[in-house]
Amino acid sequence: MTLDIRRGATRGFADHGWLRSFHSFSFADYHDPARMGFGALRVINEDRVAAGQGFGTHGHENMEILSYVLDGELAHKDSLGTGAVIRPGELQRMSAGTGVRHSEFNASKVDPVHFLQIWITPDRRGHTPGYEQKAFPSDERRGKLRLLASPDGREGSVTIHQDAQLWATLLGAGEAVSYAVPTARKAWIQVARGTVTVDGQRLEAGDAATLTSGEVRIAGDAGDAEVLIFDLA
Repeated sequence: MTLDIRRGATRGFADHGWLRSFHSFSFADYHDPARMGFGALRVINEDRVAAGQGFGTHGHENMEILSYVLDGELAHKDSLGTGAVIRPGELQRMSAGTGVRHSEFNASKVDPVHFLQIWITPDRRGHTPGYEQKAFPSDERRGKLRLLASPDGREGSVTIHQDAQLWATLLGAGEAVSYAVPTARKAWIQVARGTVTVDGQRLEAGDAATLTSGEVRIAGDAGDAEVLIFDLA
């Protein structure tokens, strides 16, 4: 097993006034040839959008786009006719496929919205565009792993066009989960909030760890922590 820690402070950063964004991988004006993605995982942007602001209508093709809200509310509209609001504990999946146009706005005129924008490269080009949104209550993630996204939609997860799985957990002090990565696969562990230890190494919000085949133990440290695990081929 090989565990590699990637500190949040080393991410790319953009401050547009209305948007503050940290980039785990190369994105927009941030380019690092050593950080072009991790397997099929192409983008993890930690975005904070000011009240009443957002991303105007724009297009995407051939990408699985996931939005995971940590605080606040994110209003979504797209060319498929979808109109929805994404709240904490919910995951949105938009398959851009042959092409889709959409907008994302902070649904509040008072409070900022804090969310993770995640892009996963699909298994092939040309999928029919699609949209899916599901809620995952905190009691399904508290002290245990909950499957949020998978290629077959099992266990009530959203369905993505890629051999990848997304798991989530909420951990307080004294709570822990273990995750075993099968041989020939790898995992990206993202600390979305709070502080945890990963095999004894302390990780804070924004930090990440990569893991090749093997088992890892993730334990809550202080306060409440939220962790995502991407299991990739």
